[in-house]
Amino acid sequence: MLPFEEALERLLAAASPLGRTEEVGLLEADGRILAQDLVSALQVPPFDNSAMDGYAVRVAEAGAGAELPVSQRIAAGAVGGPLVPGSVARIFTGAPVPQGADAVVPQEDTETLEGARVRLLRAPQAGQAIRRSGEDIARGSVVLAAGERLTPASLGLAASIGLDRVPVAGRVRVALLSTGDELVMPGAVAPQNLPPGAIYNSNRYFLHRMLERLGCAVTEVGTVADTREATQQALQDAAATHDVIVTTGGVSVGEEDHVRAAVQALGTLDLWQVAIKPGKPFALGRIGSARVIGLPGNPVSSFVTFVVLVRPFLLRLQGARHLQPTPLQMPAGFDWPRPDPRREFLRAQSQPDGSVALFPNQGSGVLTSLAWADGLVDNPPGQPIAKGDPVRFLRLGDLL
Repeated sequence: MLPFEEALERLLAAASPLGRTEEVGLLEADGRILAQDLVSALQVPPFDNSAMDGYAVRVAEAGAGAELPVSQRIAAGAVGGPLVPGSVARIFTGAPVPQGADAVVPQEDTETLEGARVRLLRAPQAGQAIRRSGEDIARGSVVLAAGERLTPASLGLAASIGLDRVPVAGRVRVALLSTGDELVMPGAVAPQNLPPGAIYNSNRYFLHRMLERLGCAVTEVGTVADTREATQQALQDAAATHDVIVTTGGVSVGEEDHVRAAVQALGTLDLWQVAIKPGKPFALGRIGSARVIGLPGNPVSSFVTFVVLVRPFLLRLQGARHLQPTPLQMPAGFDWPRPDPRREFLRAQSQPDGSVALFPNQGSGVLTSLAWADGLVDNPPGQPIAKGDPVRFLRLGDLL
């Protein structure tokens, strides 16, 4: 079995960026990988503007207790004239600061008087409550670098410099297929009519959604019969039109596990079995130009190997800069006295006191543990854990 670090290195070495790009609208760009630097053609803000509702003043004329006439009113979207000496301008948040003003006094620091006059209750400092042109973004600066994974915040940032479309990495074309004669699709058979030995295919649903969240275009191949011939034909067909083939099940050593042999017959098997728990029966191969990733059939094993191994692989194919999240150091709220010789990824949940709790049943078929968990404890091989020890906590929100 390969150590986890070596397996990940091999995966990333096999993930040469595909190099395809496309331009999409901002509303379709969430989660996609930016293909080119975004350079601002303007200053943000484009002009000095008020940070709050109040009065634009000259600091030299705006001592505490000063009573000054209101010479103009400037709303957001309007442009006022130069500030008349010895006066103030009523101004609203986002409105351009008039020429000659060098501070804004918040309206709560003023008192309205008769005859369109105000009394200043506090003396302002120069520059107070003024957002300067370019203080957020300077013209010609790179606001988002190629390789960034776009988020709702970064889409807003792109919009703030006037963009409605952005260049992104082309979608990775992924064929998703399941193996196992025991698998039944939800909805095809009612629970009370489920045949003996049959189980519902749960892997298909979380894998499909995680692939799409990573910017992949997913083709559902379906469930392949447990024969060498059917497995080989399905892989050969998928390899002709896809960049990546993701399979679940059939990569172990049983007589009904045909994925490994089928990949070897059609191409090459570059990696098999990784020293992690859950998820040992994991495979990487190639058929023609398509990469083949074989995930374990047990749902937790399939989920864990996807987020810690397949996710960075797919991001690298799209030219992403950041492939793995930074783990948090958190105190264990549990004892783990009998660790496995393999690297373990334990389903865990952060607690209100700042500690991490473990789901009681860490079995590889217990999907309730993943629905309950908000992270994984990344435990080195053979490392016992005592309550209070610091552990590496990977938030599931950062892995999806």
